[in-house]
Amino acid sequence: MPMFKDFDGWNKRKKEINEHPSPLFNENEIWGCFLGVNIGSEQDGKAERFMRPVLIIKKFNKDVFWGLPLTHSFKSNPYYHRLSHNSESNLCLSQLKLIDAKRLSHMRGKITSIESNIIKEKLRKLLF
Repeated sequence: MPMFKDFDGWNKRKKEINEHPSPLFNENEIWGCFLGVNIGSEQDGKAERFMRPVLIIKKFNKDVFWGLPLTHSFKSNPYYHRLSHNSESNLCLSQLKLIDAKRLSHMRGKITSIESNIIKEKLRKLLF
């Protein structure tokens, strides 16, 4: 049975988020991010705020970045990376997404440059 997705609630929330200013952010930071309700197997935000933690993997300018959503799910395959600072947090590498900074809510943490390099190498192998 398909899970209910609140597209109407997300559309209302998205209009509010669009009016927010973009916060200052940097690579390797983990932020609460309004990912919203998405189609099919794409990662959704959770609860009434439609939020999920996201790692900023590549900053292109003050407005957009590539982000990787975090999940509690983990599978032992090339599409996941378990974060070293929290054994319950995993990156879903296959869900790499261009994200506008207006979707960012608050910084939740940061990874080391060493772990960032490991993640980027896994992404290179996955993409190429």
